[in-house]
Order: sequence, then C-alpha cells, then structure tokens
Amino acid sequence: MFDHAYGSYMKYAYPADELMPLSCRGRVRGLEPNRGDIDDSLGKFSLTLIDTLDTLVVLNKLDEFEDAVRRTLRDVRLDNDVVVSVFETNIRVLGGLLGAHTMADMLRQRGERMQWYRDELLHMAKELGNRLLPAFNTTSGLPYPRVNLRYGVLNPLSRTGTESDTCTACAGTMILEFAALSRLSGEAVFEENARKALDVLWEKRQRGSDLVGTVINIHNGDWVRRDSGVGAGIDSYYEYLMKAYVLLGDNVYLERFNTHYRAIMKYISQPPLLLNVHMHNPTVSVRSWMDSLLAFFPGLQVLRGDLKPAIETHEMLYQVTKQHKFLPEAFTTEFRVHWGQHPLRPEFAESTYYLYKATGDPYYLRVGQSIVEKLNTHARVPCGFAAVQDVRTGAHEDRMDSFFLAEMFKYLYLLFSEKNQLHFDIDDYIFTTEAHLLPVSLSTSQPPSPTALEEDLFTYSCPSTQTLFPNNPSFAKTIRDSYKYLTGVATDESVCVCRGIELPLHDHGMEPVEFLRNMGISLTPLSVYRVKLVAEVTQTTEEEEVEPLLVQLISPPFLGRTVLTAGPAKFGMDLTKQEHGTSPYTACGPIENAEDLSGHIALALRGDCMFAAKAHRLQEAGAIGVIFIDHREGSNSAETPLFQMVGDGGSTADITIPLVFLFSQEGALLTSALEDHSNVDVLMLPKERRLGKTTEGELEDGEARGPTLQFVLEKGEVVLEEEEYKQQGDSCLTPGDDHMPCFYGQTAASPPSHSSSTPSH
Repeated sequence: MFDHAYGSYMKYAYPADELMPLSCRGRVRGLEPNRGDIDDSLGKFSLTLIDTLDTLVVLNKLDEFEDAVRRTLRDVRLDNDVVVSVFETNIRVLGGLLGAHTMADMLRQRGERMQWYRDELLHMAKELGNRLLPAFNTTSGLPYPRVNLRYGVLNPLSRTGTESDTCTACAGTMILEFAALSRLSGEAVFEENARKALDVLWEKRQRGSDLVGTVINIHNGDWVRRDSGVGAGIDSYYEYLMKAYVLLGDNVYLERFNTHYRAIMKYISQPPLLLNVHMHNPTVSVRSWMDSLLAFFPGLQVLRGDLKPAIETHEMLYQVTKQHKFLPEAFTTEFRVHWGQHPLRPEFAESTYYLYKATGDPYYLRVGQSIVEKLNTHARVPCGFAAVQDVRTGAHEDRMDSFFLAEMFKYLYLLFSEKNQLHFDIDDYIFTTEAHLLPVSLSTSQPPSPTALEEDLFTYSCPSTQTLFPNNPSFAKTIRDSYKYLTGVATDESVCVCRGIELPLHDHGMEPVEFLRNMGISLTPLSVYRVKLVAEVTQTTEEEEVEPLLVQLISPPFLGRTVLTAGPAKFGMDLTKQEHGTSPYTACGPIENAEDLSGHIALALRGDCMFAAKAHRLQEAGAIGVIFIDHREGSNSAETPLFQMVGDGGSTADITIPLVFLFSQEGALLTSALEDHSNVDVLMLPKERRLGKTTEGELEDGEARGPTLQFVLEKGEVVLEEEEYKQQGDSCLTPGDDHMPCFYGQTAASPPSHSSSTPSH
C-alpha cells in the first residue's frame, strides 16, 4: 500500500507538494483552484517527500531513503515567496527534516549507509527555523498563524501580518521541533520562542477550570473562542505538553499537562464521549457533536497510563468506523454523520497502535486489519489513495495529504511488525504529532530540574506494560464489552442492546428510592447493592433528516424557473417559520464594501473561517441574508447529502438574518446568472413555499418547463401581475410600488470585500 501511494506521488506529482490521485498529477499552489486555509500547507517545497522521509526508514526502505535525501538536498528550496501556515510547516516540514536527519545520523553512525552525509538536513532545518522565527515577533509571544517564507511577516511584500487570532494548537505545537532544533544545532533561540508561547497559553488558562479555549488573540492574549475540548483547535497542545516532558526531561511540562488532564477528565471526558464545554462554565456542553481529530486522545491517555478511558473512547470510535466505514470529520453523540468528509486521517490508527503496544490484546490487530481493508476497498484508486468526500456516498476527493504517508503507514506498519523486524529500537524515539521520530536522548542535552513524586503512579513515569498487564491481554476486553453494541452495527439478536446509566443519586439530597419514585419508576425490593436505570439504545442508522430550502431566481430571464436546492443553518432566521452576488468572497476579514451590501443578500464562499463568523460580519455590514457557496469544486445536491450549518461554539443568538448553503454546482448557476445580468432577484424560502409550483410536481434544479410566474415590466422594473399578487399576499412584489422585493427576497449584492484573516478551523 505504501509503495502504491509513495510510488504514485514520485511518478505523477514530484516535485509538487501533493499528489492529486484522481487527476494523476501534482498539486501546485496557484495553478489549482484555491481551497482556502487547506492550501496553507503548500509551500512549493516538495511537502510530501519531506514528510515521508523517516517513514522510509521505518519501513526498511533504505535505498529509497538515501535517494530521497539526495533529491531533497538537490531540489528543495525553502526561500519561496509563498505564505504558509506556521503550524503546518513546523510539524510537517521542519519535523520531517529533523526526523530524517535523526535517521540519517543513526545510519551513518552504524557505518552501514549514509557515509557521505554531513548534516545537510539539519542545516536545512535550521534555515527553515529561521524563516519561521519572524512569526513570533508579537507583543504576547504567541506566533502569527502565517508567515511568508521569503519576506517574513510584517514586510510590505509578505502579504501577511494582518491576522489577529490563532488556534491554541497552532501556538502550542512548536516545542518538540523547535527544542530539538535548538539542542541539535546549539542555538537556543528556537526553544526559547516555543517555550514562551506555551507559557502564555498556560497563563491564559481559565483558573477556575484549568481549561483553555480554541482561538486566542495573538496580540493581547484574549480568548476569541472559549469552547474547550481535546479535538480540532486544541488537540496537539495537550499532546506536546506531555511529550515535551518525555523528550526534554523538564517537569514543568508534565505538571502543566497533569493539571490540564485532571480538568479534561473532570469536565470533557464523559466515557466513551469527549464533549466540548465552555471554558468558563465547564459543566455545560457547547455542542452535540465530536470531530475526528480527537481520535488521537486515547493514544495520549496510554502514554499517561490511564487505560480504561482510552479503551472506552477507542471502542466508541471503532464502532463509528464500523457504521460509516471511516471516521467522519464530525459525528453526533448519536453517532450520526455531522460532516461527512474523511481526508484519510491517521489519528484512529495511531491510538490503535498505542493500545496494542500497551495491552498486547490481538483485538487491536483486527482493528488495524479493518483499517487496511477499508483503505484498499474504499480509498485506493489507480494513482494512489483518494480522500473520501462524504462517507455516506463514498464519493472521492482529488486529495492525498502528506500526513497519509507520514503517519498512516508508519503506525500501521509498526502495529503489525515485531521489534526485531525494525532497523532500530523504536523505544529510543518519541513521535511528534506528525509521527516524526525524535530521539529521547535529547533530554540529556540539558539536565532536568528535580521534583518530588506525587502519589499518582504515573505522574512522573511512563506506564510499564509488564507491570500493568502481566500475561493478561484480555484486560481490555472486560472494558470494551459494555460498548460493543454502542452504535447498533454489531447487534447480536441474543443480546439485549442496552447500556447502564449511572444516576448521580447523591447529588439530589434524597434517598435513591424516593428519587426514582419522583421519576415515576416503581421498584420491587431485591438484594442489590447498586441501582441502575437501563435505557434501550435506539437502533437506527438513519441519518438526521435535513429539510431542504430553496433559492429561487425570480427576475428576468429566469422568472422563477431556476430553483436551487439549499441546505439550512442551525442558527439565524428560521425560514420554515418566516418567509423571508458576483464573485463570492470568504467574508473572513473586515468587510470593506458594507455600503454596497446593505439591504441586499450577500454571497460568501465556504472556507477560511466558520459559517457563524461570516454571518456575524455580513449581518453587521447590513446584509439581509447570506447565501454560502461550497468551495469544493464539483459538489452538488444530487450526489452529496444536505447538512445543517452549525455555529462556532460561541453564541449565535444575535444572528437573525436567514442563511442557506449551496453546493458548488448550484452556486455556479447563481454566480453565472449574476455575471450575465448584474443584478438578480432571488427568494430564500422553504421547499413547500416555492413560488409557481405546478401540479405536475417539482422541477429539477435549473430545469425550465415554460413560464412559472407571469411578470410584467413597468418603468424598467420587475413586478408581479395583480392576479399573482393576490395569490401570494404580502410576501411578493407589489404592483405600483417602486420595485418592492418579496420579504427577504432581494437583489444579490456586490460581494463582500475584505482583507484576509486567520482561519478558525
């Protein structure tokens, strides 16, 4: 599988950053349609090659490794005039160079290979580190989210430096690579800057809950998004605190991790679920769905020695993969699809590897086998492996991210291999968040400060599997069994599909029997020591039904015949209860043409920041509605299930304008109409209230079957005839008035004009 993926990249894509496995060509930034912040990983530095270097050594492909190192030294330039993500460039490119240098140095010292190597990869890493350092030039010490590889941040030519926000993981996931670079190069500046950023995040934690938020202002340290979890936006911050202790031997990192971990287990962990909460009010969950990035957390819990919740959460994730083939990007607490995309993320395989090494339970080999089979069955294409656009349809996306080669195959190979099959002792290294290998011997470069041990067995030591599970690989099974039928996929008819719900009886100040009677439950006296309320788990694999909305073009020449299927939002005006353009922009920065937008419906392209952030800005600019258009080329409502747009974890109660979502192909019809006719009147309305419905049934999107509404021209403006007006009441164009639009039906305005801003996810 690795040969197929890596071989396809080298054959069809190199020296481009990524392979486009459906097109069988390389993805070169600027030559392909912009994908928003996803493209911030691409720096014209052969990303996939560098990210894959140390994987070649793990897989014993030493000839290929030596050849790839020579190619890197010969072909890769790091001074390109391109704006990249500081976070992604650090973990993928700097980490890749350091991991490859570590492997090359190990092989050279053995005297078998790489005798020609003179630390060239380390010199490249140092150059890249210096190109990332300008990002830390802020008053707080938190780095800018983006940097220009050639011009830095605040240079007039840099095209960056206007950002004010960054994610917690973006600022807190630098210490492993930057500290390793400092200790290998002898220059302390890198470790000092990364540590300062961690110090700021620690100081800005919420002191009552010891939790951190998701997005923070890099200039004043104020929290921009206060939802707290272990998934997207925060994940690797916690990971790097733990691993910084292992790599560097500094107890400060472990003390901070343990403080955060206690808060996570108190507020966020609701086994087997991990739910986001508000950092200032952590007893309240802020959303009813989880994202796939949290799948790394069971692996981190294994490092911590806390195996029971790790096994529980991993089993829940495995049941979700059984139901949907892969982990969707986000799924609800009922294990239904929230966002259907799956870009071949490796976090679930990572946790599977850790759990197998900790328990020795062959169950986790079978989990790994299922990952392999599903990748080959549902993601393998002639030119590599393609991301899944939607797990419900199985449609592919022309995308194979570098982390697929850097992480997925590394963890799967290590899961199935024995220690004596590896070319080196894997226990001498620690994995970065991108699975690059750094030697734990770096901890001796600077002596750790002494500290007293706490009572917790694993507070200052890594767990020993020999101590925990002496010849008892069935330990994990006893924990997993209660979650075996969690999603209903593996239902055995002979087994009662139920789960026990522990009632916090002591919290109610009343006796258990009295409490249950107040709930309408009568009890028969039995000799039991604990009362459990048993609730049946609903056995359904049906997805949450999303009621479609419509965008109907009513001005000439469309006359109501062009009707586009749209998805709703969970915030803003409810179009089912109230009736309610030009090149779209993302609306993720200050709106500079508010005067043009005022009183009109705005178009905004999906991506770069959250739907709610766009809606807030456009509503403040005076827009009376927003039509979002999918940035993924080729998506359409016929092949892709509709979904509901959700908020960003903050309050959306103040968003009152109507919001709908069009897939790319439907959006192209609308933008094409605007290009041809300058102004287009549209209605945003529920499907059942569509104007001009025929008795023969609904028209297909964009299909013309003759005039649907009868219009007349009066003084150059479009109005409905009197007969149609009477049928529609106050909701439509009024004869005699000067182009009075239907309520929340309006001419599409000029697009929002803005400067770029930091993406929220």
